[in-house]
Amino acid sequence: MRGKYRLIHTNRLYPSKKTLTHNHRPTLNKKPPPLSLNPPKDPDIKPWNIAITKHMRNGQCAAALRVFNEMPRRSSAKGIFDRMPCKDGVSWNALLAAYVQNGRIDEAARLFETKKDWELVSWNCLMGGYVRNRKLESARRVFDQIPDKDVVSWNIMITGYAQNGEVAEARRLFEDSPIKDVFTWTAMVSGYVQNGMLDEARSIFDQMPEKNSISWNSIIAGYVQCKRMDMARQLFEEMPCRNISSWNTMITGYAQNNEISHAKSLFDSIPQRDSITWSAMIAGYAQSGYNEEALKLFAEIKRFGEELNRSIFGCVLSSCAELACLELGKQLHGQVVKAGFESGSIVGNSLLAMYCKCGSIEEAYSSFGEITKKDVVSWNTMISGYSRHGFGKEALKVFDLMKKEGVMPDEATVVGVLSACSHTGLVDKATEFFHSMNRDYGIVVNSAHYTCMIDVLGRAGRLEEALQFIKEMPFEPNPATWGALLGASRKHGNTELGEKAAKIIFEKEPQNAGMYILLSNLYAASGRWSDVSKMRLKMRDRGVKKVTGYSWLEVQNQIHSFSVGDNFHPEKDRIYAYLEELDFKMKKEGYVSLTNLVLHDVEEEEKEHMLRHHSEKLAVAYGILSMPPGRPLRVMKNLRVCEDCHNAIKYISKIVGRLIILRDCHRFHHFSDGSCSCGDYW
Repeated sequence: MRGKYRLIHTNRLYPSKKTLTHNHRPTLNKKPPPLSLNPPKDPDIKPWNIAITKHMRNGQCAAALRVFNEMPRRSSAKGIFDRMPCKDGVSWNALLAAYVQNGRIDEAARLFETKKDWELVSWNCLMGGYVRNRKLESARRVFDQIPDKDVVSWNIMITGYAQNGEVAEARRLFEDSPIKDVFTWTAMVSGYVQNGMLDEARSIFDQMPEKNSISWNSIIAGYVQCKRMDMARQLFEEMPCRNISSWNTMITGYAQNNEISHAKSLFDSIPQRDSITWSAMIAGYAQSGYNEEALKLFAEIKRFGEELNRSIFGCVLSSCAELACLELGKQLHGQVVKAGFESGSIVGNSLLAMYCKCGSIEEAYSSFGEITKKDVVSWNTMISGYSRHGFGKEALKVFDLMKKEGVMPDEATVVGVLSACSHTGLVDKATEFFHSMNRDYGIVVNSAHYTCMIDVLGRAGRLEEALQFIKEMPFEPNPATWGALLGASRKHGNTELGEKAAKIIFEKEPQNAGMYILLSNLYAASGRWSDVSKMRLKMRDRGVKKVTGYSWLEVQNQIHSFSVGDNFHPEKDRIYAYLEELDFKMKKEGYVSLTNLVLHDVEEEEKEHMLRHHSEKLAVAYGILSMPPGRPLRVMKNLRVCEDCHNAIKYISKIVGRLIILRDCHRFHHFSDGSCSCGDYW
């Protein structure tokens, strides 16, 4: 995507933005007639436009750019106004409105002072300009000077106060206003809604002598914002003049409240849809975890020919990220470029997150570079992306660059930096940053930051320091914090500390299946099979069900999913035969199965057999068999990768000479030539 051309799905070549700064002449069947690069001398703008158009049509982008840059400055509205021999009210009002509409409020004010007999519409125009620029004192000064105010004058000032949080002053003007129309009343309803004063808004709404669609939509939006969908629906049903905004508000409300069935019902019933309707429904699916439905709806919107906006692209890219649909994400990237959205932070951040979550960190960094105005989310996504992929040093380099660019870190930045230190074993660096973040950036330490520090110390085997850290926390440790200590205890075989952490977790989260499994693994590694059986009974008695582990990968635009010992895949025989072959080759290289991880007291050979058919190994084997040599394999797993599979995939990557990227529920592992990006530190 960074070359001179971008290949879009229509198979046409489009010049990139950089092309305009290079001489480029495409190969054509017929050579175009020579065009002069010298701009015309005619002061009229038309010849300049013709010259630029001819250059662009013949692919002479540099010539077109040169002509554009050499165009004389066109006369400004003020210049034309000053040369007018006779100015009337229309002329003065036009220039004043031009200044106001372009945000040049100070010039508008200076123009206003040069004339005394302004019409009322001009007073209202200047006052409205001050309101739009949130200069309420200046707006009020103009309002007080208006000789004969009309209802528009009152409405502008009331709206200005209401929309800027000064609801009490808006209410005083509302009460003083000698004339009120439906817009005056609606301004107060909207003002109260925007400031979270729903009861006051409803009181004004009920007193309104006349209501329009804006009035109804404002009060409905108020109930939606407060998540009172029952009242919103009641008003929606009573509304005599529904418009598309009314429907969109309700669909958005239901979608944001995870009431997807109600949202879809309204979506199917709406008389007419616009891009906001589609965006609201797609966003609802994506935010509620119905990612496949979001992608299906996106396909439907394209069939209808509806315009695609930034919000739609952002939501669909998020769904691709959750489903790890890299190829579809790349296709969407092409459409984003064609639409011209790739450099904005909204879609740019979604692209960045998609590539990070789909295991393509190089393309993530490329997308990061394309974002012209990076916000803190852009930086945080790149830092956490590198961290989750095991490239802690690169994450810290991005953090250093973030500081040089003057972007202030936030709480999420801290989590990303501490995680980067954790996954790369930089204990001292993490400790220093943890103790300095409040002093240097004013960030108040929260439970997530403490959990990261417990993880840092625990992974490094400094369990007593981690426990002391928990004891010194200024607030009650949450289950995630104790879970980090339990995970570290399992990794380093500290059964006593693991039991202590597990006991506290079970009190707080008795249905957390993952913690039961962690403690069972710890017992199994110590040979305490009776305790493993007790844990299994405890899970059964408490109704705790172990989450089924499964892995999946994308091959030729199709998702192939596997569970442990999978017998349903159409190529299962071929996969299992290849795994046997790989197992033989791995053992010749020195691989030894970690049978102590099997939570069953059975013979060693049976344990090896059980480990051999874990879902991630099945997915990796199928990927090697199905994908062309040299292409990276990208496998996803819903649970944490087991230690034996992690060890085995290192050997496999060396034997087959492939880059294997595995995403589990915690992080990414890049296996290559017998080693992993995590450095066995995960």
